[in-house]
Amino acid sequence: MNNLLIAPVVIPLLAGMALIIFQKSIYLQRTLSLIALCLTTVVAVMLVSRVSNGGIQALQLGGWEAPFGISFVADMFSALLLLATSVVAIGCLLYAFSSTERRQEKLYFYPLFLFLITGVNGSFLTGDLFNLYVFFEVFLVASYIMITLGGSQKQLRESLKYIFTNIISSAFFLMGVAYLYSITGTLNLAHLSLRIAEVGQDGLITTVALLFLIVFALKAGLLLFFWLPGSYSVPPTAVSAVFAALLTKVGIYAIFRMFTLIFYHEPQITHLTIGILAAATMILGAIGAIGYWDLRNILTYNVVISVGFIMVGFVAFTTNGTMGSIYYLLHDMVIKALVFLIGGTIIHLTGTSRLKEIGGLIRLKPMLGWMFLIAALSMVGIPPLSGFLGKVFITRGAFESGYFWLGAIGLVASLGILYSMIKLFMNAFWGDKMLNEDELKGNAKGLLFPIIFLTCVSLALGLGAEGIADHVAQAANELLNPSLYINAVFK
Repeated sequence: MNNLLIAPVVIPLLAGMALIIFQKSIYLQRTLSLIALCLTTVVAVMLVSRVSNGGIQALQLGGWEAPFGISFVADMFSALLLLATSVVAIGCLLYAFSSTERRQEKLYFYPLFLFLITGVNGSFLTGDLFNLYVFFEVFLVASYIMITLGGSQKQLRESLKYIFTNIISSAFFLMGVAYLYSITGTLNLAHLSLRIAEVGQDGLITTVALLFLIVFALKAGLLLFFWLPGSYSVPPTAVSAVFAALLTKVGIYAIFRMFTLIFYHEPQITHLTIGILAAATMILGAIGAIGYWDLRNILTYNVVISVGFIMVGFVAFTTNGTMGSIYYLLHDMVIKALVFLIGGTIIHLTGTSRLKEIGGLIRLKPMLGWMFLIAALSMVGIPPLSGFLGKVFITRGAFESGYFWLGAIGLVASLGILYSMIKLFMNAFWGDKMLNEDELKGNAKGLLFPIIFLTCVSLALGLGAEGIADHVAQAANELLNPSLYINAVFK
């Protein structure tokens, strides 16, 4: 029954390969893509249930015992992220049905979308460091092509920055893998944890840990986010939404996994460094979100702020802080997809992303406006919406662990989120300029349903937080106790 662990990787991978054959049959591609993601969601729900009842699940492919074979491991943290990924992917896919041009759909849009999900899911499930690199490359290669769909000059310019940044990051990743293997003789994550615990995390291993931190910080947009604003603003809306919701989160997941399972012995160096990066990220992200008057840039810099804020709870390294980071991470995956879809819809309707040229949209599209307000208040952390519990636990964890300065910066950054999102709402949906139906450049036919879907998911996360509280607590406990992961792998 543990073969279920590989299903979230195999299902979208096989479906994507099959869709390459049916390039010209767009409706068949849409149907099979949606079916594949729905099946992946069902499997993710089953994994959450199984981990909840039976603890961490591990699969050794080919019957090879760990650490010699390829390991797939599902703890509650990875299972919850799988579920959130599947839900977000369904919402973005439904939006793509109505927003993506037929020409782009014929350029293997749906196979690429499924390959990206394959890489993300594989990153969450792999128990091997080299395979983590492989799955990173799978979703990155898919993203390289998806970011250029449309072929505009701006897309090509930003895609070069995105590609070169990730190529450099991947080169450093391989260097880190090589150094770690030369020191420990293994790449199995559980075995690495044992080896480093045996020999101690000396200066050389801490240096390797900081090398991995640079790699994952680049991929997560933790301080090193110079590539992110342009890269997330140029693709089609559905692609931007899935990028904002998922790609930085894989980098965050990798930091959580590596620095709770392997490099957790020198937190006064590694975790303090992460804390400094998180603080700088929140400050710079808040400045960007407040300073810009372009819708895309405001939303993108809010992605940056959330990356830093999630890391605050992790740096605290307490149960409350870790629970807060997990809550907020799940919330952020859904809410970033939602606000990027709403933002793309605003641009589709008005033909511009400049706030000063938009206004009065709530008269014409009231449902869109109120859903955006719900998303904005959730991002700020207004109770009982989905961002509230995460912010409370993160701040509490930071204060408990003595990181008062980091918790305070997190609260100030939240004010930056509040200001930027209310500025966006007041200018786009209220504002001095009053749009009428004749001035709209497009219609919202087919675009509102996926937005309503993700809004309902966000509301469920907030109003039904008690339903996932036990799962989040279990995920935090497993992250803070590496022996649980090791015992599951080695039985």
